[in-house]
Amino acid sequence: MKHYSPLAWMMAIAIAGTVTTACSLDGYEPEKPFTADPVEKVALFAIGIGEPGTRSDANAEGVLFTDNDIEWFDPVTRELRFRDTMEPLREKIPLTTEIDFYLGGEYLFSGGATYVGLICSRMFDDLVLCCGKIDGEVIDDGRYYLYDCYPTQFADDERVKANRLRRVPQWEAFLNYLDSKGKLRK
Repeated sequence: MKHYSPLAWMMAIAIAGTVTTACSLDGYEPEKPFTADPVEKVALFAIGIGEPGTRSDANAEGVLFTDNDIEWFDPVTRELRFRDTMEPLREKIPLTTEIDFYLGGEYLFSGGATYVGLICSRMFDDLVLCCGKIDGEVIDDGRYYLYDCYPTQFADDERVKANRLRRVPQWEAFLNYLDSKGKLRK
């Protein structure tokens, strides 16, 4: 029985040491590893609003896209190119759904934009996200464009001009942000 006694004492000491160490680690947080790259947060995103004219969480259709989904934006053609991995918007939301753009958690475009397709028969005098291109002719190329109005032949209308002028600071913030991310085509 004598040869078991030192083994029992060693096991008792090992268990006591483990328990003592475990108890002393309460509230202990290991240091976070150092990284040279700060964690990047999504700052630009858009949500769909189910019922036009409403802005509440109950009506939000969810995030439609973020800046991570955007491949690039061309300010001349106004094409907003999404990554191939993103589900097409036409499968996510119905036409004429209002879209709110946010930058840094704040509304980017007051009143948002409206999602339209080339088959839409209504006129919109403010920002639209259009699926398809209108450039002298109608081309359903499956791409998306941020136009100042729909159809684009009304771009010189006084209401469209006033809305475009009202939106200048937000538009510049949108372009500057995309440029800072290397997503602005020049």
